[in-house]
Amino acid sequence: MFGALRLPHTILFGGGQRHVIGAAAARLGRRTLVCTDGRLAQLPVFAELLADLAAQGVEAKVYDGTIPDLPIESIKDCVAGIGDFRPDSVIGIGGGSCIDLAKVVSVLLTHGGEVSTYYGEFAVPGPVLPLIAVPTTSGTGSEVTPVAVILDSGRGTKIGIASPYIIPHMAVCDPELTMTCPKGLTACSGADALAHAVEAYTSKARPAEAMLTEQHVFIGKNLLSDHFARLAVANVFRYLARACADGGDVEAREGLMLASLAAGCAFGTSGTAAAHALQYPVGNLTHTSHGDGVGALLPYVMQFNRSANPQAFAELAEVVDLGDAGMSVDQRSQLFIDEVAALFAGIGIPRSLAALGLGAGHEQDVAAGALKAERLVKNNPRPLDLAAMLNITQAAFAGERAALRDL
Repeated sequence: MFGALRLPHTILFGGGQRHVIGAAAARLGRRTLVCTDGRLAQLPVFAELLADLAAQGVEAKVYDGTIPDLPIESIKDCVAGIGDFRPDSVIGIGGGSCIDLAKVVSVLLTHGGEVSTYYGEFAVPGPVLPLIAVPTTSGTGSEVTPVAVILDSGRGTKIGIASPYIIPHMAVCDPELTMTCPKGLTACSGADALAHAVEAYTSKARPAEAMLTEQHVFIGKNLLSDHFARLAVANVFRYLARACADGGDVEAREGLMLASLAAGCAFGTSGTAAAHALQYPVGNLTHTSHGDGVGALLPYVMQFNRSANPQAFAELAEVVDLGDAGMSVDQRSQLFIDEVAALFAGIGIPRSLAALGLGAGHEQDVAAGALKAERLVKNNPRPLDLAAMLNITQAAFAGERAALRDL
C-alpha cells in the first residue's frame, strides 16, 4: 500500500464559510492583496468580503483585472500595480484563473524575477506569501493544488508552474458563492472536475520509492488520491445535471462543489494526463473554455487509455452503480466511458473537437503541441508518442470513439 497527499493547511467547506476570511487574513498580517475579476468585483458578495476584512483591521488592495486563461500580461499588470503596498497575504477569489493569478503573484512578490523563471516543476525556490483561495465555480480545484496554469502569449501556449510551495495556506469552499453561475459555466466547470477525478484515478502508478514525492510534484495514482477521486466521480454523476437544470438547487450546488474540491485533492497529488495535455493546444487554437475542451476530449482519451487499466474504469462504473455484478471488467469499463460521454452530451459539452470549433487540418499541430506538456504526458497510463496523440486527436475531431477501441 502507498498513498500521498499534498493539501492546504486548512480546508473549509460549507455554506457561509466565506465569513471567516477576514479573521483568517488578520492572523496572517494587516495587509492583503485581493485578486479577482471585473465581474465578481461588482457583486455585493465581494463588497461584503472587503467589509469583513476592514472590520478585522486588514487593509485590502484589490486587483480585478484577471482575464480567463490567465495571460502572462495579466500577471505583470497585477504586480506592476502593487507598488509599495507590501501585502502580508494574498486572497484569490473567483474562478481558477483568479486563484492561479494569486499563486503566481505570491511567487513573484516573494522571490522576484520573471514569470518564466518558474515554469515546470520544483522551480519555486521556497515558501511564498500565504494564500487564501476562495473558489466561486465548481471545477478547477485550484484552491487545493500545487499548480498554476498561465497563457504565455509570446510562446503561444499554456504552461504550468508546479510546486508544493504554491498550495494555498487556506481553501474556503462556500457553495453559496456558486449559486449564480450560469448553466454553461456550471456545465464546463463540472466537466473539468470529472476530468480531474477520472484522470487522477486512472493515471500511471509509479513504484513507491521513498524519494518519489521529492522528485515529482505529481506522483500518479495512489491510495489516498483514489479515495478523493471516487468521491468526486460519485458526486459529479449525482449532482452535475441537477445543478445545470436548476441553478437554485442548493443540494446540487453543495454536492458539485464538494466534487470539485475532492477532485482537486486527488489530482493535486496524482496529476492529470492526456486530456489536459491535448486541451492546451486545443484551447489556444479555439479560444474556448478549459472545461469545454477537456470535456470534449475526455471520452476519447478514456477510450484510448482503457486497455492500459480496464479495471480502474470498471471500478469507477461501480462507484456510480453502472452495470451489474455479472458484467465483465471489459464491459463495465466501456459502460463507464459511454456514460461519461452521455452525461456531457446531456449538459451541452461539445461532442467533438470539430463541434468545439477546431478547424480541419489542425490535428497534427494539436498532437505535437500536447507532447510538450511533459508533466501530463508522463502521467498517462498508456505511453504517448506523436502517433498516439494524433490517433486521439483525429478521433476526437471526427467524433468517432469507435476508431480508438482496438488500438
